[in-house]
Amino acid sequence: MDQNLPEPIPPDHQLTSTSSGDPAKPSRKRRQWLWILLLLVFAVILVVILRHHDDPSKSATAGGGGRRGFGGPVTLTVTTAQKGDIGVYRDAIGTVTPVYTASIYNQVTGVVTQVHYREGQTVQKGDPLVEIDPRQYEAQVESAEGALQRDTNLLSQARMDLERYKTAWGRNAIAKQQLDDQEKIVAQDEGLVRSDQGTLDFDKVQLSYCHIVAPFTGRVGLRLVDPGNLVQSSGSTVLAVITQVQPITVVFTLAQDYLSDVLAQKGRGVGLTVDAYDREQTKKLATGKLLALDNQIDTTTGTVKLRAIFDNRNATLFPNQFVNTRLLVTTEHGVTLIPSSAIQHNGQTSFLYVITNGVANVKNIKPGVSDHGMTAVEGINPGDLLATSSFEKLQNGSKVNISTQPLPQSTAETDTP
Repeated sequence: MDQNLPEPIPPDHQLTSTSSGDPAKPSRKRRQWLWILLLLVFAVILVVILRHHDDPSKSATAGGGGRRGFGGPVTLTVTTAQKGDIGVYRDAIGTVTPVYTASIYNQVTGVVTQVHYREGQTVQKGDPLVEIDPRQYEAQVESAEGALQRDTNLLSQARMDLERYKTAWGRNAIAKQQLDDQEKIVAQDEGLVRSDQGTLDFDKVQLSYCHIVAPFTGRVGLRLVDPGNLVQSSGSTVLAVITQVQPITVVFTLAQDYLSDVLAQKGRGVGLTVDAYDREQTKKLATGKLLALDNQIDTTTGTVKLRAIFDNRNATLFPNQFVNTRLLVTTEHGVTLIPSSAIQHNGQTSFLYVITNGVANVKNIKPGVSDHGMTAVEGINPGDLLATSSFEKLQNGSKVNISTQPLPQSTAETDTP
């Protein structure tokens, strides 16, 4: 019987076959990976939920403290709507243009002997500018004076002879022909004297061209010619340039759509106030009056030219300078005025935050004319209290604290705790 029994299995062989054929261990690994995946999914869901709850809190922080319920009121500055007057202006770019500008040329040939003006000097009408050697022209004047004196004496002699002939002819001592001839000789001498007088006047004018003077009061430019240079009467040498700077004008353009507003004023707009500003439109240079309008509209630009005149007593306007002009067309009286910085915009809608009993209320308005940081509006009443800061934190119904001091930048961006 013992021979028929099977041989016992060695322990090592048994362990090896059991470990290789046991299905429990792979199932345990799969469960572990499943738990890991579930944990990852749970972590993702938790992050999404936290972000979902965190975004509205940030929106509430940026949107305003009035609706958050947990934050304090918004600290801001305010202004009061006022009733007043505001001007209706038309802005344009203009060019400073002198009333008179003269380029002085020589009209006679000669050597420049003196230059009287200093560069940039303001000269009065009649002040000497340049001297040209006058000696040859003085000689011509003297010669013309001699010829005139000679022919004048010849005319006097002919007139005396004429009187004698008349007396003699009255006594029948001479023929009538001789008297007639003497009358014609007198007429010839009279013509000769007039010719001599014309020659003398011309020579005097030529002599006056040697003494060049300022034709009007103005500022002279840089020196363009030096003593010792020969200038030709037929040349194109400019001796000096003078521009009148007091008064001075500004030429600017106005769109044809606004022309009717100007023409509707008394005197067809002449006399309306015009302000001249610098390039940045921050500094007023001068105030003048509208002087004239052009007689036609430029068809290429649809604009008309206007000229304004300024006293320019402080010489703030310089010829050919570009300036920004503001033409006061009319003035609106009794309108509600607020600072332009208080107006907020949402697309095409303009609105304000009106403060009532410590609460900010949104109110739509219709803005009108603006001037120097003030705007005329419709939709509110004079005396209304308006927010002028902390707009990034305000909402309709936000509770507010009013500050009497300007808010620093850091305070304006953060709610009061």
